[in-house]
Amino acid sequence: MKFTTYLRDGAPRLAVVDGDRIIDLQDADSNAPADLRLALKAGIDLHAAAQAALKSSAARQELSAVKLAPLVPEPGKTVCLGLNYFDHAKEGGRDKPEYPWFFFRGASSLMAHGDAGVVPRVSPKFDYEAELAVVIGRKVPRHAKEADALQYVFGYSCFNDMSVRDYQKRTPQWTIGKNFDGTGGFGPVLVTADDLPLGAVGLRIQGRLNGEVMQDANTSDMIFNVAETIALLAEVLTLEPGDVIVMGTPAGVGQARTPPVWMKAGDRYEVEIERIGTLVNPIVAEAP
Repeated sequence: MKFTTYLRDGAPRLAVVDGDRIIDLQDADSNAPADLRLALKAGIDLHAAAQAALKSSAARQELSAVKLAPLVPEPGKTVCLGLNYFDHAKEGGRDKPEYPWFFFRGASSLMAHGDAGVVPRVSPKFDYEAELAVVIGRKVPRHAKEADALQYVFGYSCFNDMSVRDYQKRTPQWTIGKNFDGTGGFGPVLVTADDLPLGAVGLRIQGRLNGEVMQDANTSDMIFNVAETIALLAEVLTLEPGDVIVMGTPAGVGQARTPPVWMKAGDRYEVEIERIGTLVNPIVAEAP
């Protein structure tokens, strides 16, 4: 099953995807929450709500005709992993990490499918990172075991962890280079976990700059898989419904190329994950 978040009158609305069309869950049932995170926090059975919407006479809209929002517009937490593919760690001159390189993203950095990634005025070193995003569906108790971890996942989506590399390297912590406005592409759809292999393992992930393949890997190549990552985080903090985990990028990023390849105004980056979808973001320069 697929869900998306779109904008109606400037506010995010949750919809189920029916082929090339969408059905607003509130149009089918006025009691349905309009926000994915709120629906998950309330314990709403979204599978049942979606099935009811698909059987209803509620209006359908063309997916291509609506303005999308970030899939989870305001996650409680967005936890990202760095160096989670061995080839990417290697191209950056690092060994395989013994523990994930975690960092956070703020909600103000997130953007939707179709929104423009913004090259900041303060730096031209604007890079791409194709990644798998995990949306938590139920509260993960502290010290949850790896063997139990996947039961807490609601679904998966695409993410482009666009990075301002010189700012990323200004401090030992990467956060400042990962939180510029207009740098966290997220969407366009969520595919529920039951429609994908366990842990979204074995899916091809590809990143393309202006149609040219720059990153091409498989989610099986991740050093820390989804279940292990959730268990490691649960040692430290409580994961809540609507939280997001972004699972790191494979090799091929712009900064590791000779010469480096930086995204610039007029470019377009696509993140495609097998059986999930394709996230597309054009690139613009920050307005003066």
